Amino acid sequence: MGNKALELNPPNATYHLSTHGSDWLWAAFSVFGVSLLAVVAWTFSRPRGTRLFHQIAIVVLTTGSLAYFSMASDLGATPVRVEFRGDGTRQIWFVRYIQWFISFPLLLLELLLATGLSLSDIFTTLFMGIVLVITGLVAALVPSTYKWGYYTFGVAALFYIWYVLLWHGPHTTFAAGGVLRTGYLMAAGYLSFLLLLYPIAWACAEGGNVITVTSEMIWYGILDILAGPVFLFFFLWELRGVDYATFGLHSGKYTDKGAYAGHTTQPGYGNTVQPAGTAPVTTADAAGNV
Repeated sequence: MGNKALELNPPNATYHLSTHGSDWLWAAFSVFGVSLLAVVAWTFSRPRGTRLFHQIAIVVLTTGSLAYFSMASDLGATPVRVEFRGDGTRQIWFVRYIQWFISFPLLLLELLLATGLSLSDIFTTLFMGIVLVITGLVAALVPSTYKWGYYTFGVAALFYIWYVLLWHGPHTTFAAGGVLRTGYLMAAGYLSFLLLLYPIAWACAEGGNVITVTSEMIWYGILDILAGPVFLFFFLWELRGVDYATFGLHSGKYTDKGAYAGHTTQPGYGNTVQPAGTAPVTTADAAGNV
């Protein structure tokens, strides 16, 4: 049985996805889905307290899987009148921007948590990542030449992200030392190069209507696979031998039942009984343990 996605969900624009494009998107969905299952298994193989970066990867890959399932099914697009190269409308895939809105800041967070950047610097960088995605979506939905104004704002946000990834971040003190610094520099350079290709793809696809929707899907799909599963597997592999205690990340709550080993509870009551001669545990004391 062949791919009947476009028969069941007919295209809604003049320039639209082809069946071959849908086939490619199903292949990309498979890559994201298999990668998600692999990272889930990898996560549960690690001890508790060392899963943060893996769980961020799970969120990114889950989001990507849902987005590519939608696009492969020819769902999640809206028609927008083209500005160049012909008349009519072009499919603008808002579901892709929803994916990027969630996954791109998390990819930045994955990287920046490995540096010595302050929380304020990390927060600002994540915000610029959101600005980049939102301006791209708004620009794609605007049929007039004003779309290029939003495009310019997005590129300006991208320059800030490059500054943090390639200059400010590497000049901080890494918690795990030189080993993690080397891995960060490779990962940051790799991701920064991919981020250069996204605006070029946008200008040729949603912006200038130079390439077909199917070519757009192939271009973005390759970039998303390289920035998603490939990047995440590389980065997580670089972290495999790092002591997570050096990151100083604490939940502020008990996560190990062994923390209660010295306490007993009377049956039928919610009160904790302290052993004789033991000082009572205060909320402040408990908050300092993980």
